[in-house]
Amino acid sequence: MRAFREAVEAGDLDGVEALLAEDVVFTSPVVFKPYEGKAITAAILGAVVKVFEDFRYVSELSSEDGRDHALVFATRVGERALDGCDFIHLDESGLIDRLMVMVRPLSGAQALAAAMGARFEQIAKEAEARAASASSAQGF
Repeated sequence: MRAFREAVEAGDLDGVEALLAEDVVFTSPVVFKPYEGKAITAAILGAVVKVFEDFRYVSELSSEDGRDHALVFATRVGERALDGCDFIHLDESGLIDRLMVMVRPLSGAQALAAAMGARFEQIAKEAEARAASASSAQGF
């Protein structure tokens, strides 16, 4: 999971997106229904990079088969400190097909929800543009 971690820590959103499967499922810590697809997941992650301040991974756990990973992080949203974890599953080709994020404490999750909610119209537009770009690149 080194490539994902290094891309996130470097703010390399293209590098992060390249590691996502087309059918990736992203489960947010603040929204009930998971998001499906590479375009929306990449757009959400792009916004998260702007919302999280002083982000750093503090530990990493991996399954024996190398397909499941947990990346523990610390960050801030405004004045609220958060601890969290990215739970990642890799498909057979080594791409991320499931990404679930959990954060604590509740006040930090609420700050995250408010900050992301304020950006969600832009996130949706970016996801639509990414999906259209991917479709045209594939000749559709």
